[in-house]
Amino acid sequence: SDPKLRPFVIISITYLLFTVTDGAIRMIVLLHAYNKSFSALEVATMFTMYELAGVFTNLAAGMMGARWGIRLTLIAGLCLQIFSYGLLFGWKDDWSKETAIIYVTIAQMFAGIAKDLTKLGGKTVTKLVTPEGKDTRLFRLVSLLTGWKNSLKGVGYFLGSALLEVSYPLALGFMIGLIVIAMPFAVFGLDKDLGTAKKQNSSLKEIFVFDNFNLNVLSLARLFLFASRDFWFEVPLPFYLRSPDCQTLGPDFSCTPDDDGSCTRGALCDPSLDYCTNVNPGGGCGGPGLDRVVVGAFLGGYIILYGQVQSWTPQLVTGPLNQTPPNKMTEVFWGMINCYPTMIAALVVYASDAFRQYQLTSMITWLVIIIVSFAVIFAINSSIHSFLVVKYAKADKVAVSVGFYYMSNALGRLMGTLGSGFLYTYAGGSVENVPGYDPGTDGRLGLAACFLAGTISSLLAAVITIWIKDEASGLKCGNWTIVDAKEPIEEDSNQEGDQEPQQESSSLIVAGNGVTSEIQLVESQNLDQDRG
Repeated sequence: SDPKLRPFVIISITYLLFTVTDGAIRMIVLLHAYNKSFSALEVATMFTMYELAGVFTNLAAGMMGARWGIRLTLIAGLCLQIFSYGLLFGWKDDWSKETAIIYVTIAQMFAGIAKDLTKLGGKTVTKLVTPEGKDTRLFRLVSLLTGWKNSLKGVGYFLGSALLEVSYPLALGFMIGLIVIAMPFAVFGLDKDLGTAKKQNSSLKEIFVFDNFNLNVLSLARLFLFASRDFWFEVPLPFYLRSPDCQTLGPDFSCTPDDDGSCTRGALCDPSLDYCTNVNPGGGCGGPGLDRVVVGAFLGGYIILYGQVQSWTPQLVTGPLNQTPPNKMTEVFWGMINCYPTMIAALVVYASDAFRQYQLTSMITWLVIIIVSFAVIFAINSSIHSFLVVKYAKADKVAVSVGFYYMSNALGRLMGTLGSGFLYTYAGGSVENVPGYDPGTDGRLGLAACFLAGTISSLLAAVITIWIKDEASGLKCGNWTIVDAKEPIEEDSNQEGDQEPQQESSSLIVAGNGVTSEIQLVESQNLDQDRG
């Protein structure tokens, strides 16, 4: 067997098992907090340190890997994930909200650090082996791994919510079990020198290099691109899906505590009041009141679809449209299209009879259409970004200078998550037409506001991309030319001629198990492995 295959398989197994637990921890925390009556803003606050940890760990992980090797950083990431899950066992029901928010936020911080340390091995996995041709067994395995990584994170979303429906401790314990299964592969299967640098490593000073105009503009656009999703996806959507119909709550709707069907979806029969109440008034009302398993399926399905579309974008989308290789005009084109799903969603949720009159079947149908269409278009944008960062980073002496680009993902998610919590909690206002009972805020108006914020963020990302200086090949859409090329395409040959020395300066030499191969720090298939 090929000696290169051993570390590749070990890192792949470890990283994919970890990915399931990374997706699950978010759903477990969010849905458990929902049942404990935490508001959307309070839950969003719990995720802040997870995202902030991503900002700083992204910068340090590459240097740590080059100095200490992939094996040590991988083991450290797995141990921190176990520690984070272990902390969540200590979340007590009798704590005040303030205590719980601080405690869970700290637990999530360790999960965020664990994700980025473990991701170091996953990001290098498609360059850890160097196949001679595209038809080799190794190349097919690499492609399969890349395409299914985000899909497994989606599985984690569903699995976490399904296990939580049975028991909170069971959900935590099962995920710790997956990490324990992965641990021996990393401890005993990898060489301690795997991933260590054979030349001087980059310093933090070199990471913060801002002399690459195109890369830095792309990074800023990336921030708003990812915020456009998290303004509505991570917190508002599951909260809205869980929330009950506002008009089936209060003293007019008496119930029997022992009869699960005496209240409508998402409502709770309060035994001290004998009428239907909102499980979480801070989470709003006006939604379909779906079970936690179904909510997990909604979000997990989005991530699975996103991962698959992302991996097939060149073959199925940009290739047939003559937009390969893409340039800045390609991203502006798809960035503008990215505005439409959330813009239509904001209008439909705010003004349509389906949501205003609580037509449940139509509501679910619209939400599915919105989620599917956004997943497809967002995946295309993300895939184009992955190519462009490679293209623009080639001129840099050290590829780690894309640290600002990596930071932009985490900062975008942080801005979107916090902003969504604020908008969903306060934009809807209180529902006042339920006599004798306060059901909470209007989740429908809150969700519409979040979709609007996502639309504005998408538009900003597209407009910022226009600043990039990359109009050489123009823009085509199939046989039609939308934007004429401004410069001769022959200039690309000069770039190709410079590619060898540039690639050498943006690589680390890796030694492990008697094998020497190159790990390219910036590689388009890997940049989106953690974006789901």
